[in-house]
Amino acid sequence: MEKVLIITYYWPPAGGPGVQRWLKFVKYFPAYGYEPIVLTVNPDKAEYPIRDNSLEKDVRPGQLIFRTDCAGLYDYYKKFTKAKAAPYSGFANEGNPNLKQKIARFIRGNFFLPDARKGWNKFAYRQAAEIIREYGVNKVITTGPPMSTHLIGQKLKKLLGVYWIADFRDPWTDIFYYDKMYPTPIAKSIDRGYERGVLLTADKVVAVSPYLREILSRKSDRIPAAKIAVIENGYDAEDFNFTFTSPSTRGFIITYTGTLASDYTLDAFINSLKPFVGSGIMKLRFVGKVVPEVMKKLSEELGDMVEFIPFVPHEEVVRHMQAASLLLLVIPNTPDNKGNLTGKLFEYLGSRTPILCVGPTDGNAASIISSCKAGKTFDYNDEKGMTDYLRKRLQDWQEGNETASTGIERYSRKELAGLYVRLFSVQY
Repeated sequence: MEKVLIITYYWPPAGGPGVQRWLKFVKYFPAYGYEPIVLTVNPDKAEYPIRDNSLEKDVRPGQLIFRTDCAGLYDYYKKFTKAKAAPYSGFANEGNPNLKQKIARFIRGNFFLPDARKGWNKFAYRQAAEIIREYGVNKVITTGPPMSTHLIGQKLKKLLGVYWIADFRDPWTDIFYYDKMYPTPIAKSIDRGYERGVLLTADKVVAVSPYLREILSRKSDRIPAAKIAVIENGYDAEDFNFTFTSPSTRGFIITYTGTLASDYTLDAFINSLKPFVGSGIMKLRFVGKVVPEVMKKLSEELGDMVEFIPFVPHEEVVRHMQAASLLLLVIPNTPDNKGNLTGKLFEYLGSRTPILCVGPTDGNAASIISSCKAGKTFDYNDEKGMTDYLRKRLQDWQEGNETASTGIERYSRKELAGLYVRLFSVQY
């Protein structure tokens, strides 16, 4: 099989959504004739916000993995701010920043460009060059965040002439928390220069949503539209056994999994739940990291109806998805959020549990939920619509009426891996 080098900072034992995309694609690439070689950071030197050792079971037996040294920066951040861990995406583990956190964010946003994990690059480049020579690799994929990883691919392309795909799991300078790092105009200009250089240099660019493709294509009129492909995140069918606990024994549970930051607008949704407070039949469950002020607000307004479960291994998160009566998906209320297609959406689809989405009703997530008949999307302020939907879902649950999603198979990780490898032979 032809070999392809995958350069990714996040790999087990790292936890969280940043790991899933390439852990799963690497698992299925061999089915399409490509042998992936993974280059990642030594976990003893890595700066992971969370760890999940259970993901090791998804690493293919015999998978060739190279782990390198790394010059860390977040150790200084933790010492300075007294934080117990590196910041989560969107700084969801910080809440309202104190003065030290603001100073640390400013330093990160202006002096460590494009990001604070660029200390890995020199080690990764050196190892990548050795792998390319030793194994005869001529195809390389870099995935970001961290976006500094793409600079490794850019250098390999320039100096070794490899075919290079830059994979964007998130926006770069348009990420919803970008301004939380207080970048100056000079810093923004430098960062946008890095971003534009990657987009212009890569042989192919992959975005996880149509809207993200639009954002990236606007960075330069020299970027051909056909250069940027869309390959979404997906779900791994092997993670879901589709067995459910009987509804009569567990109550009507609304479950949210993952990170919930202050940018997630929930007021109307909270109000839509108030008619059910005290009924004893409905429960709102959060599995993952919830920013402290949001946790406080939810507890004050919904009382015993709401419960919080801290981070759990991914396999347990999947069980929570399957055991729920309804899954809550919230798109951050930020500019350019129409293209927000979190990996969580596709795992929600894989669970085949109905979805209530709060976000832009004309966004990419809303379109997928609608086309798959997997639930419904509501505007942030549509309290009545959400209340009516909750009543309808509760009635269906009580009467034993099940809803069936359709067409979700096209978002399986195996199917998407097949689309990915086709990029190696498709020119724009």
